[in-house]
Amino acid sequence: MKTIIKTSCMLLTTTLLLASCKKFEQINVSPTEANGDQVQTEYFINGSIIGAQMNPDVAERSFVLYWKTAGHQHSNGGISSGSYNDGWTGAYYDKIAAWLNSANTAIQIGEDQISKGTAKAYTPNLIQVARIWRAYLMSEMTDNFGPIPAKAFSGTNPEFSDVKTIYYYLLLELKEASAKLDLNVANTDALKKLDPAYNYDYAKWRKYANSMRMRLAMRLSEVDAAKAKTEFELAAAGSDFIKATDETFQVQERPGWDDLTGVMSREWNPQFISASLNNIYLGLGGIKTETQLGASYLSSIKPANYLGLKFDDHFTSKTNNPSAGYWFDGLPNVIDPRAYKTFIIPGDFSDPNFNSYPSWTTDAKTTTRNLLSATNTVVKTIDAKNTWNASNTGDWGAKGTKNEVRAYEGTMPRLSNQFRASTSKRIFFAPWETYFLLAEAAERGWSTPMGGKLAYEAGIRASFEYWGVSNSVGNYLTSEDFNRVGTSVSWDHITEPGSSHAMDYIDGYTNVAGVANVLYPVNNLYKNGTVKNDHLTKIITQKFIAQTPWLPLEAWNDQRRLGLPFFENPAIENVLPNLPALNNSNYMTSNVKFFPQRLRYPSSLQTTNAPGYQQALTALGGPDEVLTPLWWAKKN
Repeated sequence: MKTIIKTSCMLLTTTLLLASCKKFEQINVSPTEANGDQVQTEYFINGSIIGAQMNPDVAERSFVLYWKTAGHQHSNGGISSGSYNDGWTGAYYDKIAAWLNSANTAIQIGEDQISKGTAKAYTPNLIQVARIWRAYLMSEMTDNFGPIPAKAFSGTNPEFSDVKTIYYYLLLELKEASAKLDLNVANTDALKKLDPAYNYDYAKWRKYANSMRMRLAMRLSEVDAAKAKTEFELAAAGSDFIKATDETFQVQERPGWDDLTGVMSREWNPQFISASLNNIYLGLGGIKTETQLGASYLSSIKPANYLGLKFDDHFTSKTNNPSAGYWFDGLPNVIDPRAYKTFIIPGDFSDPNFNSYPSWTTDAKTTTRNLLSATNTVVKTIDAKNTWNASNTGDWGAKGTKNEVRAYEGTMPRLSNQFRASTSKRIFFAPWETYFLLAEAAERGWSTPMGGKLAYEAGIRASFEYWGVSNSVGNYLTSEDFNRVGTSVSWDHITEPGSSHAMDYIDGYTNVAGVANVLYPVNNLYKNGTVKNDHLTKIITQKFIAQTPWLPLEAWNDQRRLGLPFFENPAIENVLPNLPALNNSNYMTSNVKFFPQRLRYPSSLQTTNAPGYQQALTALGGPDEVLTPLWWAKKN
């Protein structure tokens, strides 16, 4: 049995990974060699799933600072401006290698027990569960880095394969593993406790496998349409996929500092609402703020056609963000009803989910900040209580240094405390995603068990159910109101907005009212910027909202694959050194070179596995850089 564990530790041959495996042997073998009761398939599956829940160290760096930032689920610089941190990546790379080692070891142990005649009745099923889970982990890893070792997970030397090979392998694994699950096998209560997701309900594991297969098949839609269609249709046939709340793949978090601590719990990450998400929320769905929050907020609610206070000297306008340059000094008249559930209103201390991080300061409860002159005298004092704004990322130059209002805890909507307190369940796959995948497949003309409109609306209903706002879903689904980027909710409303629309504003310095001609942004990444309100844009818009905040990697994946939803460019009051293609002449356009495309491999890979690193670069087909697109992603 020790041989099995040692073999699995050959995975990616990084120093930390080898050290982790050595420690594992010391714990599980000492003082005598491990026996069959001490080393079981279910222990390794349990450890792998719990590990992938992420301890606060790796979660902050990968889930929050990389995925949520690149996926525009919150506002942050870093990778969204093209930068990279080798330490963050190394921590994640080593951990996911360890989680994959555990999944692989589970399979090896199960197969060894079957060959020796010592297996339990449920052991063959556990092998299939481990294969399904391993497929998810491999997809997560390849979606971050690109080429990974396809065969290394069976104990061979880590030779890297291209992304196409990896995806074909994963689709086959999911197909075979789900087919081999025996739903009639009984489990012990002790075994059920070792599956933190489904308590070894094999019917749910099969649904998860089929939904995962649909997710991965759709990833190939733009580069390998025939394969994508075939795999998707086979996975969707029979409707044996995640479609109900109790089938959600999710794992319970808990307070503290271990693998089950909340992925978004670190107090020093404010996790402000992103400009992308805010522009999608604003005006979408026709549900008024007064209806959502009640009459007590009425004095703060602004007219529907109001843009905000204009501050030319303090707010950047060098971006294609349609809301850039303005401070919204109140609450929007109409906003998607999930916005106030996901993010807190500044100064709304009566909200039971108000987040006051960081706890060692009063910054979150300080709503008054200043706009300054070049000599640091106060130009304007702003009270952000009951206001709603999103800060554009990028370099604000001198405007940013004079602005104390944007990107401060007490002045900006930021993630609700229900996601910060380590008491939620982290979602890996929910029914809304299945429905939006079905809607996209139907829109592509693939064979699906339900039509596009029905699936689209089912996805919205599933999301509204999660957020507890189902009472407004009927009116929401029929709304033809455009949001700030020119998209509406109603499936049947595919009228395109005009190129611009007039909105009222007030000069923040003089209090003089004016009218602005606000452009709907041109998203050159999707249909050359000619379309803003077709069915696919609606589907991905709703998917993006629903996936927030639990599935930022999928949000990033969709944007890389389709150029949807619309992501604004970082501001460039000063040119960003890590996004050299973005400049003063093109910041009103969209280009893949303006957005991160992957994570670079950790530097340790070059020293511990130089041949593998060279294989990876060859398979990647480009330099080991953040801006190199993956095989399935848009290239221009």
